[in-house]
Amino acid sequence: MTPLSGRAFGETTLTASEPSWPHDDISTALPHAKRRVHVKDPLTMPQQSSAPTADRPTAVGHAPRPRTAPVSLDGIGDIVDAGRSSGYAHLDARGLPTLGQVVTAARAAAASLHRPTLWPSRRGSWQPAPRSTRRRVGGRFRVTTVALEPNGFVPGPVPRSEGPHALEVLCLVRGRAHLIAAETDGRMLSATELAIDRARVVGGGGGERRHLVNTGDEIAVLVRVTA
Repeated sequence: MTPLSGRAFGETTLTASEPSWPHDDISTALPHAKRRVHVKDPLTMPQQSSAPTADRPTAVGHAPRPRTAPVSLDGIGDIVDAGRSSGYAHLDARGLPTLGQVVTAARAAAASLHRPTLWPSRRGSWQPAPRSTRRRVGGRFRVTTVALEPNGFVPGPVPRSEGPHALEVLCLVRGRAHLIAAETDGRMLSATELAIDRARVVGGGGGERRHLVNTGDEIAVLVRVTA
């Protein structure tokens, strides 16, 4: 007996139809169909922003800053309104020189003592500076000088109860010297070398004892300006 085929009964063969979505999308095949899955690569696809980018402001050019004038040592500690009445009774103006003025006076005094004939004749003690030096300094300053033999020393600034705000500036005119600070029991705290081209500011406060010592092989000459 001849087998009957499906066509005899009007049957048709079912085939999987192609999907209608684009090939670039992820395709999901029917369970009984074998298809190759294609995934979009986000690195190769053009990127699109969700919102339009705002216009960036253009850079605004800044005007060059004005060049400042060089600062002079004479103005250190100065106040623009120094000496003027402030309107407050507890802010009385005091006629005290500034630190910059004291340093300038000490440098001027040291420059005027370049001749050996102006040096002190006695060694180891502070003496008033020559009249020509005091005139060059001017102002209400006390100018004294000292000459030290090698290994000689002289007491340095000491605390002053009558002038706690006094300022002293030392300048080395010739030779080599150190400013030694020690405790009352003689234990040394510090040793600072003085330079000819630099002024050394010292105060009158503190409980330590200070001495100026000639640490060179020749006579050391120093000048001190007190305000």
